[in-house]
Amino acid sequence: MPDQDDSLLLYLNEAIATTRNKEDLFRSVTEKLRLIFPFDAITILSLDAEHQYRRVFLRDYLGELLLSSADLAQSEGRSSIENTPVEKFLRAPRLQQLDLAELLTEYPDFRPFQALLASGMRYLTMVPLRTGGHLIGILSMVARRRPELSAQDADLLEKIGSLVAVAVTNTLAFEDIARREQEKTMQLALNNALLSIKERDELFRTIATEINRVVPCDYFGVRARASATEARALAEFNKQPDGTFAALANNRYDDLPHHQDSQPALAELFSRPGVYVGPDFEALARQHALLHYIREQRGTQSLLCAPLENTTEPAAALILASHQPQAFTEEHLELMQNLVPQIRLAVQNVLAFEQIEALRTQLERERTYLIDEINTSAAARLDDFVGGSARMQQVQTRLAQVAPTDTTVLITGETGTGKELVARALHHLSPRHERALIKLNCAALPAQLIESELFGHEKGAFTGAHDRRIGKFELADKGTIFLDEVGELPLDLQAKLLRVLQEKEFERIGGRRVIQSDVRVIAATNRVLEEEVAAGRFRADLYYRLNVFPIRLPALRERPEDVEPLMRHFLERFTKQMGKPVRGLRERDLRALQQYGWPGNVRELEHVVEQAVIVSQGPFLEFQGFAAGTAVAAPALPETGGPLKTLREQERAHILAALHRTGGRVSGPHGAALLLDINPKTLEARMKKLGIRRTVMVNE
Repeated sequence: MPDQDDSLLLYLNEAIATTRNKEDLFRSVTEKLRLIFPFDAITILSLDAEHQYRRVFLRDYLGELLLSSADLAQSEGRSSIENTPVEKFLRAPRLQQLDLAELLTEYPDFRPFQALLASGMRYLTMVPLRTGGHLIGILSMVARRRPELSAQDADLLEKIGSLVAVAVTNTLAFEDIARREQEKTMQLALNNALLSIKERDELFRTIATEINRVVPCDYFGVRARASATEARALAEFNKQPDGTFAALANNRYDDLPHHQDSQPALAELFSRPGVYVGPDFEALARQHALLHYIREQRGTQSLLCAPLENTTEPAAALILASHQPQAFTEEHLELMQNLVPQIRLAVQNVLAFEQIEALRTQLERERTYLIDEINTSAAARLDDFVGGSARMQQVQTRLAQVAPTDTTVLITGETGTGKELVARALHHLSPRHERALIKLNCAALPAQLIESELFGHEKGAFTGAHDRRIGKFELADKGTIFLDEVGELPLDLQAKLLRVLQEKEFERIGGRRVIQSDVRVIAATNRVLEEEVAAGRFRADLYYRLNVFPIRLPALRERPEDVEPLMRHFLERFTKQMGKPVRGLRERDLRALQQYGWPGNVRELEHVVEQAVIVSQGPFLEFQGFAAGTAVAAPALPETGGPLKTLREQERAHILAALHRTGGRVSGPHGAALLLDINPKTLEARMKKLGIRRTVMVNE
């Protein structure tokens, strides 16, 4: 039907114009062809310009795989068409219908046809692929039943062949461009490795990894043999299941019979460039005991050798091996030979550096930031907030309102209320969630190091600055930076932070170049910044820059109704983690937990539940210090109209509650500083300012 034929041609023409992935394109072609022409398997072969070699461009089978691995090895890869059915077809390159049984009388050793015939396939339809008047390949369709093709069908198939030829030509061109770009990237990576890596294993592992991206291999080795001495491996690596390369032991073949005797012959083999796949490798395996061993024990089926001429040691060679039967081609060998100068330089560098008795301090690694600091594996969501109290619902509402914007957020609240969790939720729900969330705890570093952490430094900017360092603001570009405990920043750094917030630019320490910064800032503190501003410890202008959208997290004592869901959430998690049996909760214990003041808030509750899961033995959870009537009660909130405590009084009472709980211990693993999530020195300073002494604490 002409209309149907035209529709098919239009569909294929559109698919060819819009599809770049050859698998998707091939699927579109075969699906449409199957609606009109009955076949059971289809193959596209591409030919070189001289029609001397062919390779399988794509292959598709209906149902089970028809060819064994040996048959595939013979039929796939770039191979000569001499004495093959392709050669017969090229004598008269037009649409032909052939009988496989008859073809096998002319080509009795062609194993792919033998396997197809044994699988019930009988008839072969060959369609020439021409573009611009040139034959570039063949479309081959195999069927169990003879397809009855009319003259109109044959004409349609040849038209389809012309369209497929255009698709094949375009795809090969795109593949060639991608391959060249990949090769350039690999060469650049090797140059960078040579300039930056001096340690042998790391250097050659990097080279192996980069080569594997372009020429997939399972073994990478550089072997050298000085005159009249046995060969030795400069570097040998084997690909692991996860795709990385692991170094191999040099003595792994010492127990192999005749290993030493085979080395001279192998050294002679490796001194010549060559690709050995299929029957060629089989012949080598029969000739050399070591190659026979690696074929039988390790499954090696392909080998590539590229000698490294003019090295400091004669007979050095680059060797690649693979489990795939047709892993390497002459093009791969040509590429490896182009890399010989770089790899030769790598060998020379390694040998030179190994002669130095005392190596200098290894070059500092490129700025490395822990993955969990850049982006944690589990991003926070609103669903992660446990508890449905009215106060927490207000927090979630404000969080959802500000998250989609770039507005600066200041998160306040006592220690342990979940300020970092809110910051991660803000980042995850923002348009910047695909970029990094960089975290800096302003209280965790000495004042002299915070500036370097925030803005970076240039080499030589100060004593110990051996290399340039990228700061957190630069790393967080287009992402989010979370400044935890921002109230601990020294005044001089507050001024520099203010400039970044206002001007969105900064310089590294010791640098002159102004760096633009597109960063969303989220800050958090457990200090009352209004008091800090009044006391002159925090800049008012910075406070107003940070306090654009405040989110206050309520203390756990302000939402006692959330104690039970939080406790059950932690209980479920720790029970699973520790493999402990599920235990019940007494009503009196729950009341005691709800009445407790929780100076450490949610973090303290988490630790209490974790301890209870560990120590409990009976059918119920055992909470040490939380029996009915013994837990420290939450401070009573003043009734409406009653006197309010000052912030100073509340802070003093809060610190006293923590000290009571720790028996007066300030620092250490069981001290009040850890419970309050504050630096021990800072806590001691606050105690001194508030007039809290050990004697006062005991009496109160």
